[in-house]
Amino acid sequence: MLTCIIRYQIDPTKHDKFEQYARNWNEAIPRCGADLVGYFAPHEGSTTLAYGIYHVASLADYEAYRARLAADPLGQENYEFARREKFLLREDRTFLRLVSARAER
Repeated sequence: MLTCIIRYQIDPTKHDKFEQYARNWNEAIPRCGADLVGYFAPHEGSTTLAYGIYHVASLADYEAYRARLAADPLGQENYEFARREKFLLREDRTFLRLVSARAER
């Protein structure tokens, strides 16, 4: 299992646009094959950093998921929304794998 963490640099005057963008992914990402953990918007501290986090089984599964997301009507609409509204200034993806045991709660 891999965890994809997307680090966004967002326009600090357009938090509402980022939050709408994040909510739109709630349906499309799981439908297209990734296990969405969630999107996280600035609250305290930095006003320009936000994150999206989801799990995929492998990089091959990630590539198939990205193709489905690009073809998905809601995915296309959300990509266009971000392009049109220009609230995403930068987007970086990192893939991590869990190497320690999960802590019991």
